[in-house]
Amino acid sequence: MDPLDDVFAAMRVRSALYARLEAGAPWGVSLAGGESARFGLVVRGGCLLEVEGADHPVALAAGDCYVLAHGTPYVLRDHPTTPTVSCASVVRDRIGGVVELGGTGTAASVICGWFHFDQRAARPLLDLLPVLLHVKMEQARALALQGTLQLLAMETGEPGLGSGLLVSRLADIVFVQAVRAHVAAAGDAQTGWLAALADARIGPALRAMHKDMARAWTVESLASAASLSRSAFAQRFRERVGQAPLEYLTQWRMFKAGNMLGQGNAALGTIAGAVGYESEAAFSKAFKREKGMAPGAWRAAARENAAA
Repeated sequence: MDPLDDVFAAMRVRSALYARLEAGAPWGVSLAGGESARFGLVVRGGCLLEVEGADHPVALAAGDCYVLAHGTPYVLRDHPTTPTVSCASVVRDRIGGVVELGGTGTAASVICGWFHFDQRAARPLLDLLPVLLHVKMEQARALALQGTLQLLAMETGEPGLGSGLLVSRLADIVFVQAVRAHVAAAGDAQTGWLAALADARIGPALRAMHKDMARAWTVESLASAASLSRSAFAQRFRERVGQAPLEYLTQWRMFKAGNMLGQGNAALGTIAGAVGYESEAAFSKAFKREKGMAPGAWRAAARENAAA
């Protein structure tokens, strides 16, 4: 069980919108912020990506992909001084189609997309992601993205029957693969949950927890999975993940329980057992402490959200 599986299974893209920009220099477009995540693929040419709050623009080349999971406002343009127009003003009723803008200079093609998650299920991962995921095609570990992005480019270039649904599914895969590439590129100097997944010692312990959350894990048994002493494991885990091992385990047990409550009709006792609690009472107490509401209230809120 890859720890990311728990998250991706719950936060599947609910819907996706896209437009293919066919631009000629000088050109520039600004995209407002919002709840939806944003992604982009440079199919041809290049451009500058300026993300709100970032100190410097990012140069994008053909084949590069970017994901802004937090819905941060950003700008795309051919040159730092080129004026921009609002994306809403040029796309309007051309969602899912081709949008031409700019002049007759150097050409660029960019697929811009917006996708929506179940915010409740997506929150744990979104909180851990950086503002920008930038995947360069020359990165060897990012090559798995290439096939998906080529399909996305083809589908937006020549839309056919079911293109909207297909693009939504491809956007789902692009997001997963972009996060994968980010994790794979995480260096030893980086900290945080995503970097910890790539850690040779902490990674196996994380996968063991996610594979069997019902097990009565202790720091000793987790240290054994990491081939470390108890004290060395506890210290390294806190340094890499930012919290103690059993605190982390409780957090993800409650995450899994929340998804089970929201996605099915499993009895409370069944859910409690699946995440390592022998009694409903103990589980309910832990859930309310972690989530701020009782399991029954959580289930009702999740169903109301899904219906909306």
